[in-house]
Parts: sequence; structure tokens; C-alpha cells
Amino acid sequence: MTTPQRRRHPVLTHLPFGMVLAVVALGLVRILLYHWRQGTVLIGAALIMAAAMRALLRDDQAGLIAIRGRGVDVLTYAGLGVCVLAVALTIEGFSLDH
Repeated sequence: MTTPQRRRHPVLTHLPFGMVLAVVALGLVRILLYHWRQGTVLIGAALIMAAAMRALLRDDQAGLIAIRGRGVDVLTYAGLGVCVLAVALTIEGFSLDH
């Protein structure tokens, strides 16, 4: 006897990707407004947020942030996020406000 699987609404399946995309869009707006460091930090944070959601959510819940296996996705998202944050925070010449 099998239990019927509950299907998530398609919008809820893509909610994690939408959240990451919203943070990236906010980062791009900040970059366009000449606050490049803040925007880059937001993009790095979005990648780390994607890594955390990929680590915590099941494959069927992760939606479009699930590309490869869970471990590869988490390592890739987290690694790129840390690299982007490191570059944004270590470039000298401007404060975080500019």
C-alpha cells in the first residue's frame, strides 16, 4: 500500500530560485546606482543563500537551484559566493558606502 505523494504548487517549487534572483536583481540595481561594492556583496550573499537553500531543501523542493548533485551544487554556490564577497570586500579605494 503506497501513500499518495503530495505535489507542490509549481510556484512554490520555483520560490527558492525566485528569492535568489530577487537578491541578485537588488544587487544589480545597487551597482547601476554606482554603489558597486554593496551590489557585489548582495550578489555574493545571494550565492551563499542559494548554497544554504540547496543544502537544506530536498531535490524536489529546490526547483531551479538544483543543477547537479546536492554536494556539487552546495560547493559551487558557496565557493563562488565566498569568492565574490572576498573580491568585493578586499578591493581598496572605496568604502562600503560607495
